[in-house]
Amino acid sequence: MTRRAAEIRLDALLRTACEVIAERGLANTRTADVAEAAGVSQALVFYHFATKDRLLAQAFAYAVEQDLNRLDTVVRSTAPPLAKLRRMLRLYAPAGRSTSWSMWIDGWAESLRTPELEKLSRRLDLRWRRDLAAVIADGVADGTFDCPDPAGAAWRISAVMDGLAVQLAVHERVITRRQIAEWVRLVAARELGLEPAQLD
Repeated sequence: MTRRAAEIRLDALLRTACEVIAERGLANTRTADVAEAAGVSQALVFYHFATKDRLLAQAFAYAVEQDLNRLDTVVRSTAPPLAKLRRMLRLYAPAGRSTSWSMWIDGWAESLRTPELEKLSRRLDLRWRRDLAAVIADGVADGTFDCPDPAGAAWRISAVMDGLAVQLAVHERVITRRQIAEWVRLVAARELGLEPAQLD
């Protein structure tokens, strides 16, 4: 197998592992489940990952990198701060079947027991808040936002989004995505001296 073929196969295994984890949960995912879903032998899974814990940690890292890549695209764009903020709020909000959010919630819970997962989830959480605070600070600097504490605002906005996303993912039909979007706009607008309609 060429190095390129091995990289493609590894990428496919990680994508499949993320899908299986989202469906079964971290604690209930076995290497055999990933092998079966990927249509490969369990020996090949162990060849790439050595242990189940390594497979789960690398799958979680893979999901983190996908999220970070999407975040980078927004942050590095030349859009003004208000446009970046709108995009970041849409990017972070739960969408579709909330598969990504289900995996994150599971990852946060498992991070209480698995140091490698805790490190990965912390890295994305802190990165998201840092980038959100930087966009807010840029908006304050150019007069778009009125916010004396960009870092604190980023934490408060993120905390509301996290809590609402957990409710949506765990308790089906308690709240809607539309309600979440409205409430997040309301909270972000209050934090940044905007009208909620400016975040539509």
